[in-house]
Amino acid sequence: MSMLNIYLLRHGQTAWNADNNRYCGRSDIALTAEGISQAEAVREQLKGISFSAVYSSPLDRAYKTAAIASGMDVTRDDRLIEADFGKWENKTKEEFIAEDPQLWDNWINDPGSHPAGGTGETGHEIVTRVEQFFQELLQQHSSGNILVAAHNGVNRLYLAYKLGMPLKNYRMLVQDNAAVTVFSLSANEPFTLQHLNAKFHL
Repeated sequence: MSMLNIYLLRHGQTAWNADNNRYCGRSDIALTAEGISQAEAVREQLKGISFSAVYSSPLDRAYKTAAIASGMDVTRDDRLIEADFGKWENKTKEEFIAEDPQLWDNWINDPGSHPAGGTGETGHEIVTRVEQFFQELLQQHSSGNILVAAHNGVNRLYLAYKLGMPLKNYRMLVQDNAAVTVFSLSANEPFTLQHLNAKFHL
């Protein structure tokens, strides 16, 4: 049975992550020194695993995490970019809920059809582009190991979708900075989650 193993990595810490999880979204925020150390720890965690290819979001925090963790050339793909969080960008959850609690209620109850931050992407738009990426990847690599570095929002929404969960439950899935989630894809077999949010290096 031919299976493609995906090592899905959330990027290392940024200054906004450290600031009460201020929403980075599409803002190209750099890794902190801690974030770089986390990526180096992932490299040790994955030592001994041979990757056929490495992909990342176009944003620098994901690209550098992938490059440090793999020591390989990294291909950026726009479909892996973090969610467009609209008016929530550069704000903490506490700040933007205080400004407009209805926007958050809409998103939490039905992210599939409501745009994040009122003007951003819907959950459906996000999972559609990420699913397209992985289906194309499966056509190019039917087996082996692939490292993919992306973001908290897109990772959790995609995993919820593939596990058959309502998208509103995506926040039940944890994706810490520099944690690795492993799943398998196959043209003939169902999506298989092997490890969720693994941080053996900590």
